[in-house]
Parts: sequence; structure tokens; C-alpha cells
Amino acid sequence: MGEAILSSLAQLMQPQTLLLMLVGVAVGFVVGILPGLGGAVTLALMLPFAVGLEPVQAFAFLLGMLAVTSTTGDITSVLFGVPGDATAAATVLDGHPMTKRGEAGRALGAVLSASALGAVFGALVLVAVIPIVRPLVLAFGPAEFFALTILGLTFVVALSGGNVVKGLLMALFGVLVAMVGIDAQEGVPRYAFGELYLWAGIPLVPLVVGLFGGAELLQLMLARGSIGGSENRRSEADAASEKVRATGMAALLLGVRDTLSHWWLVVRSGAIGVAIGMMPGVGGSVAQFLVYGHAQQTSRNPEQFGHGAVEGVIAAGASNNAKDSGSLVPTVAFGIPGGAATAVLLSAFLVVGLDPGPEMLTTDLDVTLSMAWVVILANIIAVSIALVTVRHLVKLTLVPSTYIVPALLVLLTVGTYTASNNFADVLVMLAAAAIGVVCVRWNWPRVPFLLAVVLGSIAERYLFLSVSLYGFEWLTRPAVLVIAAIIILTLVQSGRRRLRATRTSTTEGAAK
Repeated sequence: MGEAILSSLAQLMQPQTLLLMLVGVAVGFVVGILPGLGGAVTLALMLPFAVGLEPVQAFAFLLGMLAVTSTTGDITSVLFGVPGDATAAATVLDGHPMTKRGEAGRALGAVLSASALGAVFGALVLVAVIPIVRPLVLAFGPAEFFALTILGLTFVVALSGGNVVKGLLMALFGVLVAMVGIDAQEGVPRYAFGELYLWAGIPLVPLVVGLFGGAELLQLMLARGSIGGSENRRSEADAASEKVRATGMAALLLGVRDTLSHWWLVVRSGAIGVAIGMMPGVGGSVAQFLVYGHAQQTSRNPEQFGHGAVEGVIAAGASNNAKDSGSLVPTVAFGIPGGAATAVLLSAFLVVGLDPGPEMLTTDLDVTLSMAWVVILANIIAVSIALVTVRHLVKLTLVPSTYIVPALLVLLTVGTYTASNNFADVLVMLAAAAIGVVCVRWNWPRVPFLLAVVLGSIAERYLFLSVSLYGFEWLTRPAVLVIAAIIILTLVQSGRRRLRATRTSTTEGAAK
């Protein structure tokens, strides 16, 4: 284990790999500040450029971006009251009130330093959990991994809020898309409709790029205006920028000292963030609000929360990056992503030729451990740069979308085409973007669809192996029965929760 840790660091410190990580940090830094894009969209936009890279290089680039978007997204939450990502919503509750009373510098110093410490804590937990998880994963066979893929889909579908039926339909649609191409067992084309292009299946890169990146850019184009919002938002952003400039480095360092003085809160918040991150489908926003509630309950001044309590800012910031490291555990070990961003990252595993599961914890252990190093180094670099340049970065959110969208669309199209030098990939990307826009417009979840596409071929392979090795006796294996019980409990609990919500809404409607 110790040798693998040093080996992974040595691979990351190779000049080309380190350069790719710095490029990823730079991209994630800029995109993370722009409200509404977030980690999943950033990964989707950059996924084509990971094709052909070595696994450690690819994750240095992609994970460097993801780790940084979570950190820099807190900047817009504090300054403008607009979360850079949905998972940064709790930061607004106390960060923006601090800005309004002239403590923007202190709030930024606190949230950025807490994010960096939370990232380090989460990465250390990731490394510590591997020796515990590895024996469990190695004891699993094809039957258990097939059950786990179904469990992953169940988590995402059941936790789709009030859209369980929509989530199930999107997952089934994703399974159909995953079945396009040559049947690996029979060697005959399925759903190819006579098109040679479809014999290899629907390519994953243009599908992911269009579904997330293309859809969000089209939404941004339709919204018009600047990234930061309306003219009122523009004047508010200018005022926030002036407050940061007026307070200067002294206020930023005051926020850093606040974080260090509340180190035990950082540890508790990071631990909760990691634990929630390990629960597939729960989501980062849930982690932040749970941590925020815990911080308020344990605070000596709970009445200040919601009115500019620095403890609320620290707790939200610490959990934001810790939960990302936590979500990597089920993604790497079982192929079950913790949320949208890790679902896109799971796509990157397949693009660079990695299979989640035993290989990631044995032969490719150095790749897995390199992820922890990337999270630590990327956040240290990003926070250092942010503390120095934050007063200038806020102007990025005022750039009109008429300038941002065309540039990103060109990048998206070029990246999609160069992944395999096939114009048909661009058509797939455009079709996926249209599907993504429809999903956003009518509130159909995209993550179950993407997860079903990614896991569809893996589940089919494990099912074939299970039947070949054990016949139908694999259904009686102890681990399979335990996982099946969890699936049933998850579905029952989701049904009860939805029935309770329906009764509540009916009662409220009758009362009115």
C-alpha cells in the first residue's frame, strides 16, 4: 500500500501529467465561477480531450477540474448569492449576508480555506478506506457485481425526488441505448438499422458531452443576459467586488484564521460530507444542508445562522469537497456513482479503458491512489490562486452569454469530433443535447439515463457470466440476497415517501 502511494505520486509528478493537471485546474477554476455550469457540465465538456491519454493523465486532467469547480463555485455563492453549483447552495445562507455587511473578504477566506481542508480530509479518507473495501470487492463475483449494478440504478431512480416513474423510464431508455451495437455473446448487430456506424454502439463521449454540456449551453443561450444575471445582479456584483477590494488580503487571512480556529467543525463537517458522498444518489446538496444543520445545532450562537455566521460558511465549504472524495469510493469500488459528476467520471473510466471494481483496487491501484493526490494538490493550487486573485475573478460572471456560449459551443464541437474524427459523433452530440434540453425543460432526470448507458453493457456482461458459471443458482448466493433485500427496501421506502408527500399535498389542497 505504501509503495503504491509513492508510485502514484511519482506518476502524478511527471512533467506532462502535472501540466495536464494544471490545465484542468485552470479550466475548472474559470468554469466553476460561472453560475449554473458546475462539475458535471465541466467534465462533460472536457471528456473528449481525455481520449488517448494514459489513465493517470486523464484523471489528473478531469479530476483536477472537478475538484476545483466545487471550490471556486463558493465564490459566486458568497459574493452574489448565486450558487456556482447546486451543491453550493448552503454557502449562500451565511456567505452572502456576510458580503452585504461588508465582510466579503472574511467569508471568502473562510470558505476557500475550509474547502481546501475538506478536500484534504476527504482524500485521506479515500486512501484509508481502500484497505477496508478491497477484501470485500475481491470476494465478489460476477453475480454480486450484477446485483450491485442494479442497486446503483435503483438508488439513482428511487432518489429522483418526486420523479421516480420518470427516473425509471429514463433508466430503461438508457439500457436500450446501451444495447445498440454488436452483441458480445452472439456476435450479431442489435438495433443498428443497417448503419455500420452503430455496430460499435452509441459512442459514450458525444453522448455525455451533449447530454450535459450541450444541454446546459443551449439553456444558457435561451436565457440570454450575462452569466451573473440581470442588471440588478450586475450592480450587486460590482458592489461585492468593491467590498473585496476594500477589505484586501487582511480580511481574507482573517477568514483563514476563522477556519483554523474552528478545525474541529471542519473535521466533523468533512466526515459527514464523506459519509453522505458514499451514499449513491443522495447528492451533494443534501450533504451541505445536513452539515449546515449540524453546525447550527452545535454552535454556541445558533441564532446568528442565516444572518452571516462564519461557522455556517466554514461547515458548508468543508463538506463541499469532502463529499466528492466520498463519492469516489463506491464509484471506484463498485461502479456506483454518487451523483451526476461521478456518473460522468465513470464514463471516463470506460473511455480510458478502466473497469471499476477489483482492477481499480489491485492492478490499477496506483491510478486510484493518484486520484487522492490530484484532489489534494488541485485544491491547494486553486485556493492559493483564488486568495490572491479573487477580487478580479468576480468580473467573469458579468461577461454576456453571447460571448461565452459561442466559444464553448466551438470547443464542444471540436472536442466531440476529434475524439474519433467522425462527423457522426457530432450528430450524436447534437441529438443528446436536444434530449438534455427536453429533460431540463420538462423535469426528466438525466443521471438515470446516463448511468444506465454506462452500466448497461457491464450489467449484461456480468449477467452472462453469472448464468454461465452458476446457472440460476446465482440468485441464491448470500451476497446477492442481501443486495436484493436492500433494493427492495429502497423501493419500498421511496414508495412510502412519495405516498406520504401525496397525502400531505392532498390535505393541504383540501384545507385551502
